[in-house]
Amino acid sequence: MDATNAQRTGTTRRAALRGLGLAAGGTALAGGPGVSRAVAEPRHGPTTYVLVHGTHSAGAFWMPIARELTLRGHRAVTVDQPRHGTEAFVPESYQRQDLKAMAVEPSPLKGLALDDYEARVTGIVRRAARNGPVVLVGHSLGGVSVSRVGNAVPHLLHHICYMAAFCPSRALPTADACTAAPENANAVSPVELTVGDPDQLGVLRLNFRTGDSRELTLLKEMICADYPYADFRRILAGMQTDEPIAAYAGRAVGRADSWGRIPRTYLRFGEDRTIATALQDRMVAEADALTPDNRFRVHDFPEASHVGPLDPAPITEALHTLAA
Repeated sequence: MDATNAQRTGTTRRAALRGLGLAAGGTALAGGPGVSRAVAEPRHGPTTYVLVHGTHSAGAFWMPIARELTLRGHRAVTVDQPRHGTEAFVPESYQRQDLKAMAVEPSPLKGLALDDYEARVTGIVRRAARNGPVVLVGHSLGGVSVSRVGNAVPHLLHHICYMAAFCPSRALPTADACTAAPENANAVSPVELTVGDPDQLGVLRLNFRTGDSRELTLLKEMICADYPYADFRRILAGMQTDEPIAAYAGRAVGRADSWGRIPRTYLRFGEDRTIATALQDRMVAEADALTPDNRFRVHDFPEASHVGPLDPAPITEALHTLAA
């Protein structure tokens, strides 16, 4: 029994690490012909884009996209999930780079789950919807929040979008299940960057301030292999050490009668080494099989790595078209 439990624990840990959605870039959306709008009645006013970050990240990573959307006349809200961004927890040991102490320092993110993430985003969507249409966008792990919120308040959403993001299905109901899928076998994993035991800490803790050249090379390949090193370092500076493991284990399957009514788009990144393109394709196909009359509109960026293009203009342009 002990051996079995150890094997399951190790599998879960590896699965979560293989699918880390570490940083973010932008998002694009659209709706297919014949789609029935989920919005109960029309709302007037500028479109509000609610932008949800991925794991170990924060709302600030959306700022280039949010700025451009605002300059085009839209509203944009960048979400900080609980204990992220302006509420971020920074381990004291991380500041000192004391890896031994960092391996055991308690985290206030322990115990946070998808219910907490869903509640945060739903609250923002409810407020934004008072003023006009809402487009909900999630990157990487942010996709599970998009699915949850789509189930909860479909009538408040004009459109939803997944940017190289997890879109769980009945076959792959959690982010853990998605990362363990065979289609994600060639994803890059930062296993050696894990600090401490995730099952004891309750979080996946990574050391983004590492000075080890081998570890930095691995992180760059995962996040933005095509970026200059100066931009890569800038992205690392905005990363957070901790993400609750419960966020990966929570079920987030879109239901046909709620989430499945909302027009949706998938932004596909062809050089993503965190959520492999083959996995992106499978998630899109399984969602389309659930609601064949409301299929994903896919925007393909064949040269984009996990964070998306360095230039935000192509993503912003695609997003802009969804306000109509």
